[in-house]
Amino acid sequence: MAILIYFLFTLSIVTSTNACDRCLHQTKAVPFSNASALSSGACGYGSSAPSFYNGHLAAAVPSIFKFGSGCGACFQVRCMDGKLCSKGGTQVIVTDLNKNTETDLVLSSRAFMAMANKGMELNMLKLGAANVEYKRVPCDYKGKNLAVRVEESSQKLRYLAIKFLYQGGQTEIVAVDVAKVGSTNWSFLRRKSGAVWDTDRVPAGKLQFRLLVTAGYDRKSIWAKSVLPADWNAGIVYDSGVQIEDVAEEGCGRCD
Repeated sequence: MAILIYFLFTLSIVTSTNACDRCLHQTKAVPFSNASALSSGACGYGSSAPSFYNGHLAAAVPSIFKFGSGCGACFQVRCMDGKLCSKGGTQVIVTDLNKNTETDLVLSSRAFMAMANKGMELNMLKLGAANVEYKRVPCDYKGKNLAVRVEESSQKLRYLAIKFLYQGGQTEIVAVDVAKVGSTNWSFLRRKSGAVWDTDRVPAGKLQFRLLVTAGYDRKSIWAKSVLPADWNAGIVYDSGVQIEDVAEEGCGRCD
């Protein structure tokens, strides 16, 4: 019963904060000169963040961050200045929370300059702010599986904290369960913060995970049947053996 209540509570939060992610939005984007600040941001990706999309990172407003479920979401961002910027723009990944209500996105300097035409990158950076349009797009990690990183605070049989890396598709993880491989005795994990999930009910032995993600107009369960070995260690990244490739359809009406 406790697990069911947790799932329903989590889903109610996601539903209440859903935006028309696939619609085209306009805002003023600004660069964040220190990319390491974004990598150590509210999502908790830490040193893993710079490896995402060549360091094209973004801090997003609460409506995109969605209490952490928006961590890892990918967006296509295009500058509206036709003389300075390319038509294609660039893709960024959300790694932090932006509390500045004057702009939806704060971009790493690398991502900000990537919107410029060739040879205009420094001019773009000097601009300091740019009118942009953006929309959510599926993440593509070119053959990488979803990975699970065990956080340093984890202790066998006592406490487990993990974060998911390289999440493909256009979805959000809204609930996570863990169980010993071969067992149906599942325990739910809490969203500790951002992309980090934890539990103090850690099964012994090899561990499997079950993820509930947004997919289509509903939810979908993803089963990673054998992820952590019995001798798992903190600080190590483990291949889940699966990848999330679904696209969540938004049930919204008009866009902005």
